[in-house]
Amino acid sequence: MKYLVTGLGNIGYEYQDTRHNIGFGAVDYLCKQLEGSWRNDHHGELAEVKFRGRILVLLKPNTYMNLSGKAVRYWMQKEKIPVENGLVICDDINLVFGKLRLRAKGSDGGHNGLKSIQEALSSDAYPRLRIGIGNNFSRGRQVDYVLGKWSVDESAELPLLYERVAETVKAFATIGIERAMNVAAK
Repeated sequence: MKYLVTGLGNIGYEYQDTRHNIGFGAVDYLCKQLEGSWRNDHHGELAEVKFRGRILVLLKPNTYMNLSGKAVRYWMQKEKIPVENGLVICDDINLVFGKLRLRAKGSDGGHNGLKSIQEALSSDAYPRLRIGIGNNFSRGRQVDYVLGKWSVDESAELPLLYERVAETVKAFATIGIERAMNVAAK
């Protein structure tokens, strides 16, 4: 079986290590853990890794966050991956830092990357794993916070958080989304 695992983020040096790029960080971690390597390809960077007989096609779109749907739709069609085997990983300011929430469908919650994917797929019924980045910002400072760099304390916790995300992704691919939700909730 084949799965498309898309980490959302923005390309460019100025966006590296920002909260909004946690999806990129998560798939980078998974790629390294499963001994994959990235290659530049159409609409993004791609890596193909194997886990327990499954093929995970990892994607970091180079379309910027607001056009992520273009890359997701392209690779789902090219790799002939059904929507239910696609997983999108993104940041969520409505969850406390480090909390994971895996869902089979849902609203975009104001997230421009999810909004783009929903439009491209003409559906909100696609799996997504939201990673809490917290909402420790003043009124009107949301953009600065989301595009801001991690604090020292947050940076120290990222490896463990990425490990939990990797375990959730592997569970999604092997035991299905319903049971993987329990892994994410731990």
